[in-house]
Amino acid sequence: MPLDRCRLRGPEESQPPELWAAARDEDAEDAASDDESSPADPCALRPLFARAGLLSQAEGSAYVELSGGTKVLCAAWGPREPAEPGGAAAAAGGGRLRCEFRRAPFAGRGARRSPGAAAAREEEREAAAALREALEPAVRLSRYPRARLSVSALVLQDGGSALAAAISAASVALADAGVELFDLAVGCALSRDPGGSAWRLQPRARHERRAAARLTLAVLPALRQVSALLGAGRGADPAAWGQALRLGLDGCHRLYPVLRHCLLRAARRRGDKADTATGAARGTASA
Repeated sequence: MPLDRCRLRGPEESQPPELWAAARDEDAEDAASDDESSPADPCALRPLFARAGLLSQAEGSAYVELSGGTKVLCAAWGPREPAEPGGAAAAAGGGRLRCEFRRAPFAGRGARRSPGAAAAREEEREAAAALREALEPAVRLSRYPRARLSVSALVLQDGGSALAAAISAASVALADAGVELFDLAVGCALSRDPGGSAWRLQPRARHERRAAARLTLAVLPALRQVSALLGAGRGADPAAWGQALRLGLDGCHRLYPVLRHCLLRAARRRGDKADTATGAARGTASA
């Protein structure tokens, strides 16, 4: 009996070979862009752009972009009544910081992951916990008793060092919302290639994928305090981790003036808008 080949079914989950060829081409493009736009020094910071006050639906917002394709948008909301009265925050008499971290389905290259996938949810929960750990020492929660502060970070494009960029953007968004802070929390990431001894500051996505060790830290530069430290990997002695920490501290202190200047620009824009609105109201009243 002849075999009916029309009834043969392929695997339920498969990917066309063109996908992997495209990924290799993209890696080659990343390497070319690295050589053209980035200095050879791995300790050099990637150029950072930051702007506050972009979203009208949120009380505070910030956008941070790193050269090489890392884009993070954060929104913050000021003190609100907690969802569960009488909880741990109410019993302690202090405020509670709620953080959310999400990745857009189109944030990374290659096959898109479903936002509802278990692996994606677990990764986002871990990143949200790290974000809250980095921000809590910077926020004066004692000034907001029995209240809830909310921060939501959305990674629009992940070109590497996304969590560190989210920490900086979330801190600026909280300040833009008028939340009292001890200091801005500045995030910085590092990675070390397999077999290498030098650490790379603010690594790109292709460096993070092949990294043997990673380090993400958040610093309160004005207070000279480390608010969070997240490390992973193996193959490095304690002296190497100490070198990475010193390098990350220096990177955070260099990024700090950029974030402060971003907040000053947002305050000036608000002041100009308020003056314009006041002038228009006076003109209408005099007419």
